Order: sequence, then C-alpha cells, then structure tokens
Amino acid sequence: MPLSLDIIDSPSVPIRHLDALWFQVAGTRCNLTCSHCFISCSPHNHSFGFLDLATVECHLAESIPLGVKEYYFTGGEPFLNPDMVAILERTLAVGPATALTNGTVLRDDWLHRLRAASDASIYSLEFRVSLDGACASDNDPIRGEGTFARILAGVKRLLDFGFLPILTVTKTRDDQDDAELFSEFVAMLKAIGYTRPRVKILPTLRLGAEASRQRGYNGDERVTDEMLADFDTNLLVCSNSRTVTDRGVFTCPILIESPASRLGATLADSLRPAPLSNTACYTCWQHGALCSNVTPKPE
Repeated sequence: MPLSLDIIDSPSVPIRHLDALWFQVAGTRCNLTCSHCFISCSPHNHSFGFLDLATVECHLAESIPLGVKEYYFTGGEPFLNPDMVAILERTLAVGPATALTNGTVLRDDWLHRLRAASDASIYSLEFRVSLDGACASDNDPIRGEGTFARILAGVKRLLDFGFLPILTVTKTRDDQDDAELFSEFVAMLKAIGYTRPRVKILPTLRLGAEASRQRGYNGDERVTDEMLADFDTNLLVCSNSRTVTDRGVFTCPILIESPASRLGATLADSLRPAPLSNTACYTCWQHGALCSNVTPKPE
C-alpha cells in the first residue's frame, strides 16, 4: 500500500552547520499545475502564503551571525511574489542567491534590475529553471500544453541578460537513464544557442500530485537506523539547511506539508535534530542533496 505519512519511530539527523537557508517565498502558488509536483502547487493552492520583503529581511539578519553561506528562493513560482526582485537585491548584499523558477513569467525590467544587482555584488545570482523534457512531447504532458516553448523562451531571456541558468530535470519515468537524459538536454540547449549548458537531473519525489500520477511511496521505502549505520549524513540536506515558510521554519523545502518537519518559529529554534520521518526522506537517502545546486562531497 502506498505510504506518504510521517513515521513516528524514525531516526533523526543533527544539523552540522547551517550552510544554506531556503525561503518558500511564493508559498504553494504557481502559474502552472504540474502533474508531478511534490507539494501540488497551482494557481489555486493557497495553503502556504507569500513571504514579504520585511519577513525575508528579518530572517536574513538572523542568518548572518549563524554563518549561512547561500540562500535559495522557491515556491510555487517565486516571481509571482511582487517583492521577489527586491528580495533578491537585498539578499545579494549578504550572500549568494538562487531563484528556482519555471521561467515563464520573467520580465525584462526585472532582469535589468537583477543584472545590475548581480554586477554590483561580490556574490553570485543563480537561476534554476525547471523543464522535464527535451522536447514538447515529453515536457508538456507533465507541465501543461505549450510550456516547453514558454520555458525555453525564459531560458533564452536569461541568456540574453548574461545569466547561465541551471536546467533542473525531474526523471518522470522510472526507466529513464540519467546519462542519456543529461545528454539529450545538453544537445537541445546547445541547439538553441546555450553554449555552456548546465543541467541537474533530479529523482522523482513520490509526494503530492506525483503520488497520483505514478505512485506514492511503498511501506518499505523509509529510512531506518540500520540504513544510517555506515552512511555519511553530511550528504543529506537536513544536515546543513533549513526552510523558512509563512508557517515557521521547516527541515527542507520538500517537507513543508509534513507537521513533523516544522522545527520552530525562528532559525534558532530550528537548529535541532531533524527527523527522517517522512517517506520522502528515503529518496534523499538514496540520492543525497536533492535541493542544492551541487551535491556536497563527504568531508
């Protein structure tokens, strides 16, 4: 029987250091309704709300003495948040920033401002653009009709402004090979003029809409104490990051709908062991560092 609930008897992972801070800046609002979205974001999902500039600034200030090294902004679609450009401008004053976007709502006036902010900062500004097929026939059944062309237009717009977006690709079929999928995307991106394509392949998270599209987690897909016996927990996102939402601070952006993953109201409250109680933790244990731009190496 598919399982997606928190498991009471589960191991936990201490936080090694708060390296990365995530902001669920658009809550669960998105202009697209992707059939594999692990938190079922859509234009009508208001279960988590926007974070305004003042709230983000408060958490940025709290993060500086804690030694946070980088900041990520996700949703939903971050650029639905009317404060998003100002939020990124403010963040670039204190650290590197990454915006996770579907690329379909970007505007030239926003990118002019962000190009200027990036050029004026000693820190980097990254864009991660989600696309789940190297052609429309693969992508559009997942993300919606016409989205392949719209997303590529967003990629081209970012290139025009001198950014090098990271394309994040979810494996939407169990039989897909990572190397083949990577090669397909690199070839497609070079064909549209992206001479230095950057691609990150992501595994399927069997939560939210994806649990209905293919399947949810099975009862034996969970993390146990035995599985952690010889495992480097530094590879898990929860050992080095936390996620800010309008409902408090959670373990990671994947688990904002998991009550057990809410660790407190402030960053200080959240610096305690994170339970690996959700079945999605199994995927993170399998693959490591799903959310970060790069997978950390064991120390």
